[in-house]
Amino acid sequence: MPALEVADIFRRHGEAYRQTHARQLGRVERRIMGAIEACRTATLGGHVERCAECGLVRIAYNSCRNRHCPKCQGAARAAWVAERQMELLAVPYFHVVFTLPAPAADIAFQNKEAVYAILFKAAAETLSTIAADQRHLGAEIGFVAVLHTWGQNLQHHPHIHCLVPGGGLSLDGTRWVSCRPGFFLPVHVLSCLFRRLFLEKLAAAFDAGMLVFFGTLAALADASLFSRRLAELRRVDWVIYAKRPFAGPAAVLAYLSRYTHRVAISNRRIVALASGRVSFRWRDYRHHNKNKMMTLAADEFIRRFLLHALPDGFHRIRHYGFLANRRRVEKLSLCRSLLGVADTAMPVDRGEERRQSADLAHELCPCCGGRMEPIGSLMRAQPAQAAAWHDSS
Repeated sequence: MPALEVADIFRRHGEAYRQTHARQLGRVERRIMGAIEACRTATLGGHVERCAECGLVRIAYNSCRNRHCPKCQGAARAAWVAERQMELLAVPYFHVVFTLPAPAADIAFQNKEAVYAILFKAAAETLSTIAADQRHLGAEIGFVAVLHTWGQNLQHHPHIHCLVPGGGLSLDGTRWVSCRPGFFLPVHVLSCLFRRLFLEKLAAAFDAGMLVFFGTLAALADASLFSRRLAELRRVDWVIYAKRPFAGPAAVLAYLSRYTHRVAISNRRIVALASGRVSFRWRDYRHHNKNKMMTLAADEFIRRFLLHALPDGFHRIRHYGFLANRRRVEKLSLCRSLLGVADTAMPVDRGEERRQSADLAHELCPCCGGRMEPIGSLMRAQPAQAAAWHDSS
């Protein structure tokens, strides 16, 4: 277990942050802070458990299960991996990343629900449209898209990760169409269409009154100034990055599971908390992925962490094409039939098996590795003790 956690920073400096930023903190951000502070403490109650092998007795407190909590993603990731195994195909997989330029990211931050949804739609339509074009692949593809809103330094950096099988169903559904070895779709073509689709949808959202602007962007509420901002965005290059294909389906699943259940910063990256300052490791992608150390005031660290709070009910993992929820089972069965393979689960790689085991380690006896079994319940702490957990916004 890491020596320091995001929860330690919130418990030590969270109340001061809430008081200093009372007017700016919304209900969602307050709930995230309270959940992380309370996670696996007496505040949430728990149970007493005993090892079936050696008889060791210990207390296990409940998890907050908040999707922004670094400690609560392990079990969710393990369950997600188990569900996704049946969906992998025995073909190469590609990783495509759609990133918003900074001026568009600023608009997204002030309009998270509307613009993040536009980002998903534009990325999905771009991939599906270019893949269906006979000049490129001429096929219906399927893919998983995952929203990330952070960079390694915790600044706001919205982008979509897409994991895509290297091929798809022919448009008449009679054969599997494979992409060229080592190449999926042309990045420049994807970039141009993505830019056009995103800006068209953003303009439509503005016209429909779905966007709000405040602070440094308040002037964009004026239609002429908003149109000027769109014109500026049309003149800049939009970055789409396509990585090399993975070694095999099992590696894809391990990789994807780490992306789907990642939060803004993991506890293991936090190095020090002293004198009101937080130090953490980060990777500088602009300088050859060099590993560096960053130190921020606790107030600034909390501010950056909360930049990535998602609106209630917003789905940051979405499935498209033949992986869309509505016809996934039928379409995948057709894909496997055309590929000449059986409907069987792909294996998880050894590294992922170890990660899943680590995620579930709290259920095993620390002495003998036996199974811990619950023998009694612990009630939640009284309201006076649990004040930090309740939403006071």
